[in-house]
Amino acid sequence: MFTTMLPSSPLSFFFFFFLLVLSFMICASAQGPPSPGYYPGSKISPISFDQGFRNLWGPQHQRLEQGTLSIWLDSNSGSGFKSLHSYQSGYFSAAIKLQPGYTAGVITTLYLSNNQDHPGNHDEIDIEFLGTTPDKPYVLQTNVYIRGTGDGNIVGREMRFHLWFDPTQDFHIYAILWKPSETIFFVDDVPIRRYPRKGDATYPNRPMYVYGSIWDASSWATEDGKYKANYKYQPFIGRYKNFKLQGCTINESPSSCKPPSASPSGYGSLSLQQISAMQWVQNHYLVYYYCHDPKRDHTLTPEC
Repeated sequence: MFTTMLPSSPLSFFFFFFLLVLSFMICASAQGPPSPGYYPGSKISPISFDQGFRNLWGPQHQRLEQGTLSIWLDSNSGSGFKSLHSYQSGYFSAAIKLQPGYTAGVITTLYLSNNQDHPGNHDEIDIEFLGTTPDKPYVLQTNVYIRGTGDGNIVGREMRFHLWFDPTQDFHIYAILWKPSETIFFVDDVPIRRYPRKGDATYPNRPMYVYGSIWDASSWATEDGKYKANYKYQPFIGRYKNFKLQGCTINESPSSCKPPSASPSGYGSLSLQQISAMQWVQNHYLVYYYCHDPKRDHTLTPEC
């Protein structure tokens, strides 16, 4: 006769239960974050690169083939692109695939900025992939600069993450939803960070363009500059496709134009299910949060 083997003592039962919970956590971690239940990017149609962007610098290091934009860095130059329009708010995303192997010192980006309109006193919202050595994962850095905190004496608001997948193996969607009340960063439509507006002094509210770039940031990008770009591994290539831009341009009245919703109707911000998914990411993959850095002067970041 078949009998089920169960622990025979309270201690062994506790150990059995602990192993069961641990195995469940490992399996859940391997599968990635729980479903956010809502996918804001799916509500927006992609556009071609030429419909929304133009080359900004390094035109010889930029190529568009079958809807995929490749930009690359070598010992001569990097490259960057810029949106055709400036926006007051909106949803901005691209599917991006990163270079494998040794990429220390190299930055691949998708970000909002008004640096060209306000040099020395600009605003910025960043998604930056910090290059790495082959034995370590990429770091995804999110950051916010307000009215010159990215100029001169830099005061960043960084949150850095590892990812629950290998970003060099396939394209994944990275997005910024910038609204008058909050900024939300998404990876494959899973929210990973929410930066709420707590006052004009700590929130970017002037129009910005959308940018992408690849460049050499050896002085700080990889483990605070410990590892530099090594051009024997050149070219370093960033690939972008499925661009999505839906926002309020500077020519539109804010009263007649609203940015896309981050969540299902009925929620002012993220839904409870989205918050749960975001918390999962932060619990498992957050590697740096500026508000928890004891070396920082938090009088400069009052929102902390």
